[in-house]
Amino acid sequence: MTHLKLHSLKALFTIIVLSLSLGTYAQDWKTEKRFDVLFGLAQPVLAKGFNIEGDYINNRFIFDYSHGASLDFSGKLVPTELRKQNIAIHEPWTTGFGVGYRLKEWLNVRAESKWHKFEYYYDGEPQNAGTQITSYQTFTMGVGVYGSYQPFKKKDNFLKGFLISPSVRFWPTVSSSLKNDKFTYLNKTTNTVEEIKTLDAGSNFSPIVVNISVGYSFQLKKKR
Repeated sequence: MTHLKLHSLKALFTIIVLSLSLGTYAQDWKTEKRFDVLFGLAQPVLAKGFNIEGDYINNRFIFDYSHGASLDFSGKLVPTELRKQNIAIHEPWTTGFGVGYRLKEWLNVRAESKWHKFEYYYDGEPQNAGTQITSYQTFTMGVGVYGSYQPFKKKDNFLKGFLISPSVRFWPTVSSSLKNDKFTYLNKTTNTVEEIKTLDAGSNFSPIVVNISVGYSFQLKKKR
């Protein structure tokens, strides 16, 4: 056998082995089990609050729970109509569950149900039971598209589990405890009768939620 043929066979064998190896590696994510802990960035940056999310990944399925706390909105962060009423909004909690499916290692979709509490105060006043204008709870159901990126996944140190997860979600309000979805009151700033209406729980109080979360992924089972 000539040297050229021998080198060609070796090269072909190497390509086949590499292809099989890459194919196997690419499928590893479909059989993994892990637990992710994530912290949302929008909540502390925009609302001076906090949000934690826990995801359990089993093969291609995801089960999540998230909880936000102490979210504050005032000034340009509240809708124009409420800004004219000198209103500040406080969300003491927002919480709920989701179930998802991994389309790719780095992409998954989820169905989600969430509960939210809204409290209304005059901007600049202490926030307590005596100064509260009104409050209500809402329930949302929707869908989300999530990314999952581990920039140091190939490392063999503690950086390996570092995780970045951008997300875009659609959470329309399904129900509200606010009667007829509005509250009428005499506003002491405008000295006129004003209305507070049920708000959605997303970005700028729309049904759309955009966020980036960072956290850590804990492998629960070695990849096959």
